[in-house]
Amino acid sequence: MYVRTDDGRRVAYDREGSGGRPLVLVGGLGQMRATDPATRTLTSELAARGFDVVHHDRPGRGESTGEAPFTLAGEVAAIRALVDELGGRAALYGSSSGGAIALAAAAHVPGVDRLVLWEVPVGTDGGDEARAWHRGIVERSATGDLEAVLRFAMDGMPPEWLDGMLAGPDREHHLRLAPTTAADAEALAWAADALRDERLAREVTVPTTVLTGTSAWPFLVEAADALVAALPDAERGEVPGAEHGWEPADLARVLIDILL
Repeated sequence: MYVRTDDGRRVAYDREGSGGRPLVLVGGLGQMRATDPATRTLTSELAARGFDVVHHDRPGRGESTGEAPFTLAGEVAAIRALVDELGGRAALYGSSSGGAIALAAAAHVPGVDRLVLWEVPVGTDGGDEARAWHRGIVERSATGDLEAVLRFAMDGMPPEWLDGMLAGPDREHHLRLAPTTAADAEALAWAADALRDERLAREVTVPTTVLTGTSAWPFLVEAADALVAALPDAERGEVPGAEHGWEPADLARVLIDILL
């Protein structure tokens, strides 16, 4: 299915479980429908248990259109269009850097009524590091060397993740999304600044659950605890998982408990 944003971009999405609790799944740095079987399975698991679920390709990824610059505002516009398609109100589940996008959407889209965030890698000392990351992505994107963009964007992550992306059958899909990671960096810079200067408490007031895996990396646990401390209506939760990953059935059970 497709919807148009106010700025004219086409957003491609799958929708399952029409009539249930509206929920939009917001992917992280390297996620899109064509290469994300876990989230496709999660969509079906939730749809079978009382949700009306949307799983979309973020702007410039997969079947969604968009040209640089890829921005946080463009991501929020896509979520706004999807929430409107769901009837004007929806919960958001944001994965990793997609959690920072979900936080911004909650601050700017009135129809967002609940947040669930998974291991958001937000800095607790402000957004300078994320802004430097954003500049590096934008500068490399201007050269047209998409592999260099992706390598820079994923620097510091387990190297086998990138190796698998570039060596597998979906290499071209992943290269195409490389410039869109600028929006991830901008979102994390926004979230880090809003965390430090206490804007989150004023701008994101919906009930929020911040999740980590049972064997999460320590910096993700620190970030999760900081978000819960900063947000006015937030709680912590855990999902069985490690190395930034989860099994669809496990996450589905937790989301059902939180949102239904």
